[in-house]
Amino acid sequence: MQYPPIMKDFPALLHGGDYNPEQWRHMKDEIWPKDMALAKAAGINTLSVGIFSWAVLEPREGEYDFSFLDEIMDLMAANGLKAVLATPSGAKPQWMAEKYPEVLRVTADRRRELFGGRHNHCLTSPVYREKVRAINTALAERYKDHPALGLWHVSNEYGGECHCPLCQQRFREWLKERYGTIENLNRAWWNTFWSHEYPSFEAVESPSPIGERDNTSLLLNWRRFTTEQFVDFYEWETAPLKAITPDVPCTANLMGTYDGIDYFRLGKSLDVSSWDNYPRWTGDQRDARILMDTAFTHDLMRGVGGQKPFLMMESSPSAVNWQPINRLRRPGVLMLQSMQAIAHGSDSVQYFQFRKGRGSAEKYHGAVVDHVGTKETRVYREVAEVGRRLERLKALAGSSPESRVALIYDWENRWALEQAAFGHKNHQKYEETVRAHYRVLRGLARDVDVIDETCELTPYQVVCGPMTYLLRPGFAERVQAFVSGGGVYVGTYVSGWVDEDDLCFLGGWPGPLKEVFGLWDEETDALDETRHNHFGWRGKTYQVDDYAALVHTRGAEVLALYDEDFYRGDPVLTRHAYGKGLAYYIAARTVEDFLRDFYAALLKKQGIAPLIRDLPAGVDCTSRVGDHGKYLFVLNGNPHSVTVNLPGGVRAENGEPVCGLTELQAWEALIVRTNDQ
Repeated sequence: MQYPPIMKDFPALLHGGDYNPEQWRHMKDEIWPKDMALAKAAGINTLSVGIFSWAVLEPREGEYDFSFLDEIMDLMAANGLKAVLATPSGAKPQWMAEKYPEVLRVTADRRRELFGGRHNHCLTSPVYREKVRAINTALAERYKDHPALGLWHVSNEYGGECHCPLCQQRFREWLKERYGTIENLNRAWWNTFWSHEYPSFEAVESPSPIGERDNTSLLLNWRRFTTEQFVDFYEWETAPLKAITPDVPCTANLMGTYDGIDYFRLGKSLDVSSWDNYPRWTGDQRDARILMDTAFTHDLMRGVGGQKPFLMMESSPSAVNWQPINRLRRPGVLMLQSMQAIAHGSDSVQYFQFRKGRGSAEKYHGAVVDHVGTKETRVYREVAEVGRRLERLKALAGSSPESRVALIYDWENRWALEQAAFGHKNHQKYEETVRAHYRVLRGLARDVDVIDETCELTPYQVVCGPMTYLLRPGFAERVQAFVSGGGVYVGTYVSGWVDEDDLCFLGGWPGPLKEVFGLWDEETDALDETRHNHFGWRGKTYQVDDYAALVHTRGAEVLALYDEDFYRGDPVLTRHAYGKGLAYYIAARTVEDFLRDFYAALLKKQGIAPLIRDLPAGVDCTSRVGDHGKYLFVLNGNPHSVTVNLPGGVRAENGEPVCGLTELQAWEALIVRTNDQ
């Protein structure tokens, strides 16, 4: 599918990075013009500015000084660069904390923080909201007609939470809106347990290590409330931007699988999703796994944005400074990292940071321009090569993958599972499990959309829902309609245990999905690292780890049985015809070898052909389709060469026909154009 350019009248793949020119004001005559020249020479067409500039833009309350930003915006326009202009709310100035201490966050143990760090503000504070609204309005009014303005970068990496009295009161109001009466809340939270019934909403407190910390419904709803706080704050921030600059899109840079915010919920308010990508490349065989895990997060962030092209807002062109061991990128890895983002639907490659600062916490973080300040570095040359390649690929902008397979990753489900006291308490491995299914599907060379339980299932032929422990309202009905209409749904153990309030379904698991799967899941055995079970399927034996569910069929066909323990002979894999479709149930956590064989057979049966046949291990293969045709990406995450078998009728980036056996060097990113559309 083809989407319009993210920046209006700028049909290009964005190439840029976080730029902090205010740090160089004392050397601006020397540094700023040089930076513009270095950016243009590297094929950079955007720079993100103003991200942490509040203290410079408003040095004293109500006194704005936009002089540095005026000059930088003019320089960017003169050099043909677009600005990803930030609102500065990610770090407040010191004068605000001193005059208005209510803006300082309160921790879960009820301590008010001192001024310092970043993301250190209360989202509820009327003072903070007033100050954010004022400076955002001033920015929008000043730059609404500026030729450099291309995108609004709202705050920076939203995160954290506040437990101050203002937030406590807002939480109570939110709960009252959700439940109506305290009796409804007590019933939904099962508060007769431990005699914890609340007499009124005013008695409810947020979770705390010095207070209530075991009520799972409270914990779950606090996470939901925190998400709604960020959604509301984002919409508060963007209101003046949208009113004054309606044609300039807004985004907030996300952090992959960060657990503090339901990104699918926040994504509904974003014009375009964006995220900060920092793979922990090792320079050895582990990079093959890192490549596939990064692919998952790219697809997740695309899903958060409704499957539209997204933005890789940050990535490091070299070693970062915050990992325990900060390795240099091996030659070729920067190109691989950049092209993988494009492969999975990003319309940008952007870096943190453009120029290294001289001091403070990030002075050793990788950057396009090092302290030496010239083009004569390996990293700069590699960035320039990325820039040249993005220019050649600019026709890709606005295109997207076309997936017939979807995988469910749901934040609310994750929150509920992480606090659930059963089996492997505090380590249920939900994210690891979803990633395992994803790695297998990607390894089978199929495009995959990552969705959550609120998304529509009808665009897909096959939907996989590992460990859907918590069923959100309407999800069971969507699964029923999907399967009865002819879709194939794959579920697993630990599915359909609780409802949206974390109350267990009565009548057996998987709750309202029992009829779809044609079985009853009675109980689940937890296996430690010394214990395993096994089962046979299609002439091979596979291992069971961690979880083994004991199920009773109620119409489902048994495809495989446990080999050991008191549940030997019980079903471990079932298939149930429901309406026009099929529902599979994998009753145990299995090794990836089984998932690979199972999904290979299933996808073949459904007629979902691989993009490339016999894809080598550690190679990521995906596609993008738009008005300019179909592009195929083949990305080698191995530190050694591999051979891939390209389909017929494809052409290299230079237009030359290529097909058949093709060798990819270590960390090479191959892009070809196909005749399919």
